[in-house]
Amino acid sequence: MTDPFHWLMGTRLQVPTKLVPVDVLFGVAALSVLLPALRTGLSSRSGWRRTGLRAAVTAGGAVLGYLACWVVGDLLNAFDVVLTDVTRMWVALAFAGVALAVTGIVQGGRGRRVLAAVLVPLALLAPALGINVDYAAYPTLNALVQTDPFPPLDLGSESGVETVAATPAPAPAWTPPVGMPAVGRIGTVRIPGTRSGFPARPAVVYLPPAALTADPPTLPVIVSLSGQPGSPSDMFTAGGIAGVLDQYAAAHHGIAPIVVSADQLAVPGHNTMCVDSMIGNAATYITQDVPAWVTSHLRVTDDHRGWGLVGFSQGATCATQFLSGYPDRFGAALAVSSELAPVDRSPQNSADEAFGGSLARWRAAAPSALMAANAPFTDKSLWLTAGSTDHAFTASAQRIGKAAERAGIHTTVAFAPGSGHDWNTVHWSLVQELPREADLLLTAPGSARG
Repeated sequence: MTDPFHWLMGTRLQVPTKLVPVDVLFGVAALSVLLPALRTGLSSRSGWRRTGLRAAVTAGGAVLGYLACWVVGDLLNAFDVVLTDVTRMWVALAFAGVALAVTGIVQGGRGRRVLAAVLVPLALLAPALGINVDYAAYPTLNALVQTDPFPPLDLGSESGVETVAATPAPAPAWTPPVGMPAVGRIGTVRIPGTRSGFPARPAVVYLPPAALTADPPTLPVIVSLSGQPGSPSDMFTAGGIAGVLDQYAAAHHGIAPIVVSADQLAVPGHNTMCVDSMIGNAATYITQDVPAWVTSHLRVTDDHRGWGLVGFSQGATCATQFLSGYPDRFGAALAVSSELAPVDRSPQNSADEAFGGSLARWRAAAPSALMAANAPFTDKSLWLTAGSTDHAFTASAQRIGKAAERAGIHTTVAFAPGSGHDWNTVHWSLVQELPREADLLLTAPGSARG
């Protein structure tokens, strides 16, 4: 039997059975604080005047919340994305609710003060849950409070010493053994920045069922990159990539790509722009240190055509950069909501932070510039997706897609219906496009086919 604490931490935050009651309580509490008292206020002019004052303060709070979204989201561009109308509405409601609660407490009356005190947490909780539904970032409380929710993955030594058999297992003819697990395993590992010196956080690794057998086949690899701010676990907790690949493995005799969600940020809000710079050698870490560790610890293909990428937002930009800038390392990428160029606040700030102040060097690091510089490509595939309501990033996907096609990269552009710059788009993209990337990677020489 699950104890109450673990039940609470594991409960789903985005289901109507939890959202609707909180929203109803929020609405009832707000109306109770706003309206005149039933016994004395309905026929009292002063009671209605106080109600009018509370309504005016509430409306002012809503306007202040909307202005806060405009200043922080649009004017300062603190999030590097445009806030959705739904998020702006919830923020306005949160400000309005708190303003109403404060006014109710000041105006007095024991009952109203009690209701106003109850309204404060509801005015914060209901909008927080609503915004979480909009962005689908935290499916459970565990995902919210735990930055590293997965246990260590027991692979033996993590020092870079060879730990897998030197002789490859059978590839296309591999037969799943009796007792093979039905689903894969997720765990954390520490991948040192041996060549880069990059201070990466622990990576999260997904091993499909076939990789958990005594004699696993040679498998392809997908390197996953989170958005910024973010952590390596995001693609699992918010994106649900393991569930998508478990379904894929179930249809392919337990075979699916191994996923290594590596850290290209070092800290959640640190935008390295996926280049080597004074910020950190993120490019060398992802393109050299991570592959070196993976090939020395797991039975994977050494053919670059069997290595893919998947990324969201800043991580998607990195994925397109690595695919086009390191053609001898990766064969395919799924980029969800990629930027046109690696950017931290503004072009000049980006140039100052990572390119020695040179805007020319910054422009040369853009995916489309790398594609043009390294064209023609003959064996690369790129899937570009974005939320259909995320207009800036749908335009970016179309522009990058055209540049990729000109460079000879086999390109697909698709948009998640009705979603924006959020994890709903990521999950849709993984369900729709990741199996196609897996199919491609599994055709690489040396990879097992299910």
